[in-house]
Amino acid sequence: MTDTLPPCPECSSAYTYQVDALLICPECAHEWAAGEAAGEAKEVRDSVGNLLADGDTVTVIKDLKLKGTSSVIKVGTKVRGIRLVDGDHDIDCKVPGVGPIGLKSQFVKKVAG
Repeated sequence: MTDTLPPCPECSSAYTYQVDALLICPECAHEWAAGEAAGEAKEVRDSVGNLLADGDTVTVIKDLKLKGTSSVIKVGTKVRGIRLVDGDHDIDCKVPGVGPIGLKSQFVKKVAG
């Protein structure tokens, strides 16, 4: 084997190995595709195309019903200090009056400033 494999993007272990198209870390069991760049994050954009980042403040653009309750997050609700995560609901945050919740970026707009 003449080429060296990149270190694990999760734990930075140098002992990665390749199985078919995947690279695997024996220390933390993280698996990733060989073509992925280490540390490359997925871009998350709001409803109008603004790039979102951890710690941003967003506002809700439509009334959102909460599953399992009769509560509603009203349009215009300002949410501070968002955290971007992977998954269907790509924003973790604390909504005032509701508590911790996951939101989809398509239902929020970044607040300027």
